[in-house]
Amino acid sequence: MSAFSLAGRRALVTGANTGIGQAIALGLAEQGASVTCAGRRDCTETCAAIAAAGGVADQVTLDFADPMAARDIFTGAGYDILINNAGIIRRADAVDFTEDDWDAVMDVNLKALFFTTQAFAKAHLTLPARGPAAVINIASLLSFQGGIRVPSYTASKHAVAGLTKLLANEWAAKGINVNGVAPGYIVSNNTENLRKDADRNAAILARIPAGRWGVPSGLSPTWQPFSPRPQRPIFWRGGQCRWRWLARLILQHRHQTRHCPLGPWRVFSRAWCDLHATGHGGRRWGLGDHRGVPQNAHNP
Repeated sequence: MSAFSLAGRRALVTGANTGIGQAIALGLAEQGASVTCAGRRDCTETCAAIAAAGGVADQVTLDFADPMAARDIFTGAGYDILINNAGIIRRADAVDFTEDDWDAVMDVNLKALFFTTQAFAKAHLTLPARGPAAVINIASLLSFQGGIRVPSYTASKHAVAGLTKLLANEWAAKGINVNGVAPGYIVSNNTENLRKDADRNAAILARIPAGRWGVPSGLSPTWQPFSPRPQRPIFWRGGQCRWRWLARLILQHRHQTRHCPLGPWRVFSRAWCDLHATGHGGRRWGLGDHRGVPQNAHNP
């Protein structure tokens, strides 16, 4: 059996009708999980692709314009994997950005993510004989950079990074492993306008070492290590793979590798995990003192 087998697991992927969400749903199914594809649009294409590959999938309509849309989805359903991928983006200069565009993005990208994850955790923690569970939040390189003309998107993705770390702290001891993946420039509906703009497209490609946009299927290596298993979670950064305990647990050991399969993806969870984006600069959060308390972490 594969080290990353998800046989017997049940996953819900938001925004699974296309792009990154669709690729994650297909990848989870390939590893043996039963996958629920959730989206405001029909996910028949994704479900059909999973079935054609021999996997098991169903779908549910969830429109996260209502941040509480998933409040009743998890109760009694036996989900132990949640992928928070659904998100929207609105573009305008900061001086022209409207309140409606601000609220729409924050509702879907942040408020819905939190309350969906809360509902997932509440349902999982009430199971009489629960195993480990996993949450993966899809953030963005704009969780760490500013970007231009996307003020609400940047603010929401910064918040997703912080929220991921908070939930990792609170739920590690409860058996729920919370992580985040921060994609760079990926071919998706959200980046279609950028790719069509010749000047912006050229400027973006000029600062990507590979000289090309990423593709959603490239995400598969990032979610596999975070599948719900009793082993320690894995945290990746460019050029290295490091094993760490979540939350306040003590660093156990370190393993170096010559090549990190994640390329331009950022993966993070704890405030003291290493953070580095291949080819995009980045920042590194230190481990802190001998007690495992993170440096410069706002952690009461």
